[in-house]
Amino acid sequence: MDPLLFQEIWRAHSGKIMGVLIGFVLGLLILAIGFFQALFVLICMIVGYVIGKRIDDKEDLMEILDKLLPPGTHR
Repeated sequence: MDPLLFQEIWRAHSGKIMGVLIGFVLGLLILAIGFFQALFVLICMIVGYVIGKRIDDKEDLMEILDKLLPPGTHR
């Protein structure tokens, strides 16, 4: 395939791609010792995708933390 196509895909979706890959690798590592293996991998991939999508959408990390954590815990 054309390398320019891969560059364009990476430029537009790099956060989602990395998020899914990190979630998948982390899921595989936990599978070696874990329970509900398939469910855990799916959850890791979904979480990775959501975080990656927010990175792609240029959402501020502090805004994400404000939504997830109680006020004042991350500053």
